[in-house]
Amino acid sequence: MRSRAEVLEFSILGLLHDSPLHGYELRKRLTGVLGPFRAISYGSLYPALKDLQARDLIIQAAPDPQPVLTTKRARIVYELTGEGKEYFDQLVAAPGPDSWEDEPFAAHLAFFQRTPADVRMRILEGRRSRLEQRLATLRDSFTRAGERMDAYTERLQQHGLDSVEREVRWLDELIDGENRPDNRP
Repeated sequence: MRSRAEVLEFSILGLLHDSPLHGYELRKRLTGVLGPFRAISYGSLYPALKDLQARDLIIQAAPDPQPVLTTKRARIVYELTGEGKEYFDQLVAAPGPDSWEDEPFAAHLAFFQRTPADVRMRILEGRRSRLEQRLATLRDSFTRAGERMDAYTERLQQHGLDSVEREVRWLDELIDGENRPDNRP
């Protein structure tokens, strides 16, 4: 999943794996999966849905039942096809190094319950490795800039360091949880 479109596609398939959804509900749930700072517009959602339909990965199910007296249009409900389920299962089972990046990692993490244990571990360890590299780069940058920084820039740099260190600790806890016999974090 190198692009935002691929992360969106993966997330749509994962959400529809649970149950059929209409566009509005799908958009709300995508915000939960991808985070509140990654707003999904209808301008990106509906073309993605159309593309998934064209590839026979999803279909339009029966519309939501509407009260008889309403003037609202019936909502289109989308559901996963058998091919869509197989494709999602393939994506979950074989992620690449790009799954260690911010958005793809969050999307994969949201569907960890369907991810094989060895793949979960590979993603978690890869993410930790990527963050450790980021941490080394931040520390080096912080040290080199040293006295040239004003107090606010220094605080911003320190906040970045603290955030990455906190996520590395969190990943260590998740990895420890994966290694426990009951296999639950």
